[in-house]
Amino acid sequence: MPQGDMPGDAVHISEAHRTKANAIFPLLLPQLAEICARNPYGRAVITVCGGSGSGKTGAAALLGYYFKQIGIGSYVLSGDNYPRRYPALNDAERLRIFRQGGMHGLTSGALLNPDVWQQLHTWQIEQRDADPTLCADVPWLAVYQAEGRKALAGYLGTPSEQDFDELGQTLARFKNGIDAIWLKRMGRDDAALWYDKVDFSQVKVLIVEWTHGNSDFYCGVDLPVFLYSTPQETMTYRVSRARDGAADSPFVTMVLQIEQRLLESQAHKAKIILSREGKVLSWSEYCKLAVS
Repeated sequence: MPQGDMPGDAVHISEAHRTKANAIFPLLLPQLAEICARNPYGRAVITVCGGSGSGKTGAAALLGYYFKQIGIGSYVLSGDNYPRRYPALNDAERLRIFRQGGMHGLTSGALLNPDVWQQLHTWQIEQRDADPTLCADVPWLAVYQAEGRKALAGYLGTPSEQDFDELGQTLARFKNGIDAIWLKRMGRDDAALWYDKVDFSQVKVLIVEWTHGNSDFYCGVDLPVFLYSTPQETMTYRVSRARDGAADSPFVTMVLQIEQRLLESQAHKAKIILSREGKVLSWSEYCKLAVS
């Protein structure tokens, strides 16, 4: 079965993945026929996007399998190969941006003094400086967190964090009929970065499996599919995966909340939206669900 090309990742197909793929596939086919007819090489690009734990990896793998079963060549590309930094370095950069933004908020508001810094430094060491429950009795911390969150929102899912240009160029090569394309591979450490030349001569459908697959920062996607999930589900998935440090920390919770808002702001572009249970949603149904 085809699966995403992220180094070290393995796809474990569940009944939930099958439910989602089975709902998506019949809706894709007529739309893809029109898209491929407009491309001189009969090619199209799909993205399956959503938060961690939404089922996008398994659903994308099944869609690739279904295409091949009916004689349509496909390839599943993982957008997780396209950050600008290795995971540990990106986590550190996110935290740096949050803390620097928070400190700027304190200094610009004339709130910083030795006592404030001593308490803040203690919370930073304890990884608690993003914990909103501490703000009730500490007004300056609310300022710190608000300004830090604002700075972090200016980084997450932007070209500062993700190399949208390189991925966009890859999609352009595919749609322009290039048969052999060098694809980036990025693992989890500084010795895990390389490129593979992939044969696309028999591929008609490229499936981009990625949280940011529906982003405004790159071009080339013909048909976005959005799998809805909540930050709580994403958190549960990250903790169970147990490969990211402090997966349930207040800071990671903040990151997931910001990413959720980003995904929701892009959802209107999706051609197909699925609920957590695999139900196809209209735009109005999705909006009601997202608000609740």
